[in-house]
Amino acid sequence: MQALKRILKWTGLALLLIVVVLAIWIGPRTYAALNPRHDHESVPPPVPASFPKPAILVFSKTNGFRHDDAIAAAGPMFRQLAEQNGWSVFETENGAVHSPEILSRFKVVIWSNASGDVLNTAQQAALRSFIENGGGFIGIHAAGDSSHEGWAWYTSDIIGARFVGHSLWPHLADANLHIENAAHPVVAGLPSVWRRNDEWYSFDSSVRSKGYTVLATIDEGSYERGGPGSAKLTMGKDHPMLWAHCVGKGPVLYSALGHTGESFAEPEFRKLIVNAVGWAMTAGQGDGCAAPAPAAK
Repeated sequence: MQALKRILKWTGLALLLIVVVLAIWIGPRTYAALNPRHDHESVPPPVPASFPKPAILVFSKTNGFRHDDAIAAAGPMFRQLAEQNGWSVFETENGAVHSPEILSRFKVVIWSNASGDVLNTAQQAALRSFIENGGGFIGIHAAGDSSHEGWAWYTSDIIGARFVGHSLWPHLADANLHIENAAHPVVAGLPSVWRRNDEWYSFDSSVRSKGYTVLATIDEGSYERGGPGSAKLTMGKDHPMLWAHCVGKGPVLYSALGHTGESFAEPEFRKLIVNAVGWAMTAGQGDGCAAPAPAAK
């Protein structure tokens, strides 16, 4: 009996410790996701009047769930890739950079795990005009989650599908991505079957039905989808994770990849980003969004 009491005591303490750790780690993130902010900056940060090289704007504002590790890791990656590939880069979490005058200084806007209601009406109009008139746009991971659904044009025209969830048990998993359209410059040099670890998003439909160019799908048989609501996570054989299309004259790429900080140190993921930026910088010129990007380094 005494042995059983000791076992129950230590089991209870272990469970309590697990609850405390989860509360510390998940609590603030869950609170932010369930209680999103709606603050919009009206004064932009100081932005150079011009850049010596083609410039990318990296925007990581979070009025919803914040991917701390991924955002922290993305900054150094973008700076390093900019130096290696002849870009200028400006990083900010201030939504007021989305003005016609400031956006005109950039070739590509990247929403790097930006989440929530991050722009006011005028800023939304500025980004829409930038893209429709030929500016490139790249969305990474949380840039395509359900926190953006208050902006109907962004969800329907930029992302093209509604996020419905991701596995919780397990949260992160190794899975196989299958590269499609291997001749497309965004996926040049990536393995035809790319096995990697991430948080795997599911959507309400495949963007293929809208005419978007699907560049990678996930093999649902290669990973487990568990937890509450897991039944809705199955999309079948056509489960896109990476796609490209045009919005007006602007090239748009969305990558559901990029939840973890480790992603941004992964050689293949970095290759994808280099390819994507190169394509987005050039695809809006001349031949719509079909113009090839220069060879990536």
